[in-house]
Amino acid sequence: MDDEIELKVVDMSSMLHPAQAYALLLQEKNGKLKLPIIIGALEAQSIKLAMMNLEIPRPLTHDLIITLLQKLNVQLEKVLIYKVKDGVFYSYLSFYQEGKVFQLDSRTSDAIALALRLKVPIYTYRSILENDSITEDENGKVSVNINTIDLASLKKALKKAISTENYELASTLRDEIKRREEESSQNE
Repeated sequence: MDDEIELKVVDMSSMLHPAQAYALLLQEKNGKLKLPIIIGALEAQSIKLAMMNLEIPRPLTHDLIITLLQKLNVQLEKVLIYKVKDGVFYSYLSFYQEGKVFQLDSRTSDAIALALRLKVPIYTYRSILENDSITEDENGKVSVNINTIDLASLKKALKKAISTENYELASTLRDEIKRREEESSQNE
């Protein structure tokens, strides 16, 4: 069984492409592996407000959801990022109500926005963290596992690697594209 690893939100930055996208960076709580997640502008705004503990005069959607949960006596226990497919992260919200635990599927950005507001832990599986992480060595060299990149971007990168005669990278990209296409055809 895959271990659950607790994460903390460490940073968020805007990206030039795609427009209106932000990179949210999560890091294992007791380690160095980092998990980059691309999110939209509205979710980034909501997460940033929660990170800064700022309150606004009128509730955002996440604030409204929290008020509803409180009225229904439902507690959010944790968030679990349980799957990554073609660069998209999938999450569960685990709730507790009247002695019962239940889960709802959620966009990861929404799950994190709720978790930060309610101060509940965010987890992912060790396999996701190891396969989709950013690492930095002692010299500051950063490496990114290519599982975090969607298939279309991998194909563009492959063309560029071939045109610049970077055949080692091209070989790695080709193998990853082939693996994903085979996996996708098996799931159909």
